[in-house]
Amino acid sequence: MRSPVSLCTGVTYDRASIQRWLDGGNNTCPATMQVLRTKEFIPNLTLQRLIKAWSDSVGRYAAASPPPDPTLEEVNESLRRLSLEKDDEIRLEILVRFLKDSDANRAFLSARKDLVPMLVDIIAGGTRTTTRIKLVLLAITILDRIIKGGSEGDRKRLSNLMLTNGGGDCLTEILLAIQRGNLESKIESVRVLEVISSLDTQSKLIIAERDEILTEVITFISTESDPSLIEASLSFLITIAKSKRVRSKLIAAKTITKIKDILLTEEITSVAVTEKSLKLLEILTSKREGRSEICGGDGGRCVEGVVRKLLKVSTTATEHAVTILWCLCYVFGEDKRVEETVERSNGVTKLLVVIQSNCSPTVRQMAKDVIKVLKVKPSASDLVAYETKTTHIMPF
Repeated sequence: MRSPVSLCTGVTYDRASIQRWLDGGNNTCPATMQVLRTKEFIPNLTLQRLIKAWSDSVGRYAAASPPPDPTLEEVNESLRRLSLEKDDEIRLEILVRFLKDSDANRAFLSARKDLVPMLVDIIAGGTRTTTRIKLVLLAITILDRIIKGGSEGDRKRLSNLMLTNGGGDCLTEILLAIQRGNLESKIESVRVLEVISSLDTQSKLIIAERDEILTEVITFISTESDPSLIEASLSFLITIAKSKRVRSKLIAAKTITKIKDILLTEEITSVAVTEKSLKLLEILTSKREGRSEICGGDGGRCVEGVVRKLLKVSTTATEHAVTILWCLCYVFGEDKRVEETVERSNGVTKLLVVIQSNCSPTVRQMAKDVIKVLKVKPSASDLVAYETKTTHIMPF
């Protein structure tokens, strides 16, 4: 913890970490889960002094006090002089500090229509050097933060700028940021990719044609990865998977195997990661090769992972899981092994409970359809479990 700040709940966090939490769309305090009345930070100067005293005493590193927040004059001067010239790194760092300070600051920079083209020029231009790489990482950080609250027009403009001439230079530099950046830079880079790929089918295909990018992002879907990085990667893949051609590439790249491992790992407790894993899997069931991989790979373990998440995570996760089973068993029904796996994994009992849950009427009907296909008369143990579960349905 280098820059401790407190929320209105009184709980203190590292500035960069809590900013990432809030930027992810959360409006609660992670420790207390209270809804935040305000997202403003209050620097915890007492803790800052303690951190510095401890750091100095053990001699591990000299944790200097964070630089003061830049003034509006400094920000405007940085914007005025920003180009591929000397001291650009300092100017970009001033903008990053300014952005991280408040939502109002982010809105101020988002309104500057000349900023995005300058940042794209920084990412795409120049000879690759250590300094240039730092500039690219800083420019991506700023883009990630200002485009998040931008309009649809802003996103479209960014996509057009970055994908000009096939996106060659910009995509090459973003790939470098993904490969060489720290965890935060990787997350920011993947989120920028998601934004520029959301424009239309052509933008999705341009990015998907860069096999190195897909390979790197799919690698992040791992039980060893940071949950925030997994979530960002899944969101990006969900966005580009709306193109049928991209789905085939994702299946060929063994994305389903990665999702299976996520679903079968109990240590991964992130609700968002589970929901997005199931959503991407649901999208991939639209392709025959996807269904074949889900049903036949590793003895049906992927189907087992889907059944495990029924009624266990959230309403959204349950609805995605039911939809997957409905596609595999009812709509296509190409592989009878999936039905055996559902029965063996206690799926019948769970589907009976789904019928009585607060899932959407469409999903409850899907659950009924799957049970009909299974042609299984619930056993006595199923009925007992069903009666028990229906009196303790999770309050999603």
